[in-house]
Amino acid sequence: MPWGEVNVEEQRNLFAEAYFKGIHCLAKLCRQFKISRPTGYHWLKRYKKEGKKGLKNQSKARKTQPNATDPKLVDEILAVKFKYPDLGPDKVLGYLEYNRPTIHWPSSTTIEKLFKKNGLVLPRKYRKRMPVQTTPLAHCQQLNDVWCVDFKGWFLTRDGHKCEPFTLTDAHSRYLLRCLKLNANDTNHVWAVLEMAFREYGLPRYMRSDNGPPFATSCAGRISPLSVKLIKAGVIPEWIEPGNPQQNGRHERMHLTLKNEGIFPAVLSLEEQLMKFQEFQHYYNFVRPHEALGQVPPGSLYQPSQRVWDGRLKSPEYPNATKVGRVRSCGTMCWKGGVVYISRTLSEEPVGLQENEEGYKVYYGPIILGILTRKNEFIIERRKPRRIIPTKKKPI
Repeated sequence: MPWGEVNVEEQRNLFAEAYFKGIHCLAKLCRQFKISRPTGYHWLKRYKKEGKKGLKNQSKARKTQPNATDPKLVDEILAVKFKYPDLGPDKVLGYLEYNRPTIHWPSSTTIEKLFKKNGLVLPRKYRKRMPVQTTPLAHCQQLNDVWCVDFKGWFLTRDGHKCEPFTLTDAHSRYLLRCLKLNANDTNHVWAVLEMAFREYGLPRYMRSDNGPPFATSCAGRISPLSVKLIKAGVIPEWIEPGNPQQNGRHERMHLTLKNEGIFPAVLSLEEQLMKFQEFQHYYNFVRPHEALGQVPPGSLYQPSQRVWDGRLKSPEYPNATKVGRVRSCGTMCWKGGVVYISRTLSEEPVGLQENEEGYKVYYGPIILGILTRKNEFIIERRKPRRIIPTKKKPI
């Protein structure tokens, strides 16, 4: 036989009805319902005042909150959330403190509770936490040390045009230097944008990108025509390892914000989307607080580079101790009575050779191209191919 369940509110109701019918005295009823006399008096008082409603369980929260957030501040906080719905509580707080520093704003925890109370927070989809496997960014100690460049994945606009935005950022300040669509994703169009950025903001020391065209090739040193121009302009190109986007994580994080707040596929036409890119660039640089910068926008920190570009492309020069060879238009180089193929990308460009135990280490500017052995064999060290694990076929 199962245990009987007791409803507390029903027991209170039976207790009050039995008392007011005069069936038993209060002391006997309290012993019968196994409660103390003060408890009995308490519920009888509630019953006289409110009836059966007074016997229900009530919230134990305080009826008055002397430390509650001022309703005017609540309205301002919610107004920012409605204006920028993708900003979280930390960034809303940073935005308010940056724009109105004289006001004592509530904490981000309180702001988050306000968002939840007003139904402005979507539940997060939790995923399994994976082990940390990131490569620290190198040469990024100050402004304009590293610029990051990439193409955001393409999408179709409402009028059926393919749009693949080109983006350029300063890694230290996260400042978005360029966000636009190119007519073609080739060397000439990308270089035209970089050239304008160099004239406006000066030269960075490094330019980080992935290994896709036109930034890199499978030739010696991953050198591409675009990277040759960068070296001749005085900028060192560097590439992340294939399959490791976390090495360019700051730029990829900006792409996530661009995807969420600046790209509207199948909603905007191409012309409208291009205007949205301009709005997003201003919003990202001067409105949206950045957590890694102490909740201030990147535009409050960024300053142009002190390395002013004169607009000339100069072939790299090498120390006096370094031997210099010149690559011919066909990609070969004459060396010690023989002909060695280097790369057609370096046509008519000088390369440096430093002697070592194996032969000569070949450079183009700061980039190592490979090893030239004593037998005039040019060896390019390549990454090991990824291991493909064969899958077992399921029986039919």
